[in-house]
Amino acid sequence: MQADTLLTGGTVVTMDAQRRVIDAGAVAVADGRIVAVGTAHDLETQVQADEVTDCSGQVIIPGLIDVHAHAGHGLIKSIGMHGGDRWEDICGEVYTQVSPPEFWYAEARLAALERLRFGVTTGVSLLGGGDTIMRTDDPAYAAAHCRGVAEVGTRSMVAVGPTRAPHPRIYANWETGEQRQYDVDFSQQMQTCREVATSWHNTNAGRIQIAMLYPVLRDEHERDMTPEDYATACEQAREVRAFARDSGMVFTQDGHWRGSIRRADKLGLLGPETLLSHCIDLHEDEIALVAASHTKIAHNPSANASIMGRCPAIELMAAGAVVALGSDATAPDRSGDMFRHMQHAMHYHRTHFRDASVLPIGQALEMCTIGGARALGMADRIGSVETGKVADLTVVDLRRAHLYPPNMPLHRLVCFANGNDVDTVMVGGEIVLRAGRATRVSESEILDDASAQAAQMIARIGGQDDLALPPDFWGMEGQTT
Repeated sequence: MQADTLLTGGTVVTMDAQRRVIDAGAVAVADGRIVAVGTAHDLETQVQADEVTDCSGQVIIPGLIDVHAHAGHGLIKSIGMHGGDRWEDICGEVYTQVSPPEFWYAEARLAALERLRFGVTTGVSLLGGGDTIMRTDDPAYAAAHCRGVAEVGTRSMVAVGPTRAPHPRIYANWETGEQRQYDVDFSQQMQTCREVATSWHNTNAGRIQIAMLYPVLRDEHERDMTPEDYATACEQAREVRAFARDSGMVFTQDGHWRGSIRRADKLGLLGPETLLSHCIDLHEDEIALVAASHTKIAHNPSANASIMGRCPAIELMAAGAVVALGSDATAPDRSGDMFRHMQHAMHYHRTHFRDASVLPIGQALEMCTIGGARALGMADRIGSVETGKVADLTVVDLRRAHLYPPNMPLHRLVCFANGNDVDTVMVGGEIVLRAGRATRVSESEILDDASAQAAQMIARIGGQDDLALPPDFWGMEGQTT
């Protein structure tokens, strides 16, 4: 058998239906797909490869999948995080008022590089953040994001959509070097989404996908909106959901809790192509609705929402629902390291149940490999190391002090590894990270561009004070150590 690449000698964690783990295993890749999986002994005699990579002492796993994050956050990170709602206010201002396409391009490359170096080959990125803010006043912003991700070489599902009614919303651009504000209504945002979908969905050899989003409708929205505005919001949500379904795209919503899934069900928003994030403090009937409708859940155990309430991920999975892990992006106090989020998830639910056996180690790994692929409707292509699937692979170096001695590799991988232990990443058969360094892009250029765009953004919002240490940074006044 002829192959382009043979990864050999490592422990292969297939995540296939039998959950095979092959010690001293090997994976052969040709034309972007996995063509053989077996022992190193067998494949080294059966396969003639252009490139042979020795993975002895390493673990070969499917590329990790992050099913919920936000574009834009990478340049804001912790800015203003100690000021109550200040961090979210900054996000809203930046994403609507002071972020030119160059901002979105620089942030996309930075976030994609972070994912790449942490072994994340596929991630969802909402084009904005906060409760409702999407940068969908013009297709140029999504295009800049998609170009940035494409350059780095990872896969991205970019979620776009309108802001929540009422409209119009005030946006601004900086084409002339000065701020120019203008009103944006729902129809303009939908037109932007259509153009983005036409231009980018399933492009770059399938590495760029587009998803549609409409903000969650909760009790407070019906209470605080006029009846006319709430009815308009409901109709808009249905329209966005229908457009996603008719276009073969995922429909997603960010921030479900305490009864909002009931509302989504009444609006016809649930279903196999729907991905709902956070989902804290769900009622028993909502768990049943999710399972019965085959709706997918993005669980973000490291997010602030998981402090304010609990996502019943264990109960959802017991009911038959697909629950996958998300990072919720690289801010305000998180990273894109899915190893960190696996570890958080295990401790989060074990603490709740006071039971160290809850969420077994292998199930946590499933939630950001084959489970993540199922959540995105991509399980026929990615998420496991199987013949015929696209070759998205992550190689983790276990030859580290915190991962030794070299036994029980799956336990060491999930419980002790971190993203900086990733050595090699392959996306679609292409090695895009080798020996911990990106192969397609200049990392220093990405960092310098991100720094320049962040500095410009901070100057435009007058955010210098948001960078300072708060008075309680070292603890409460008078606290002794």
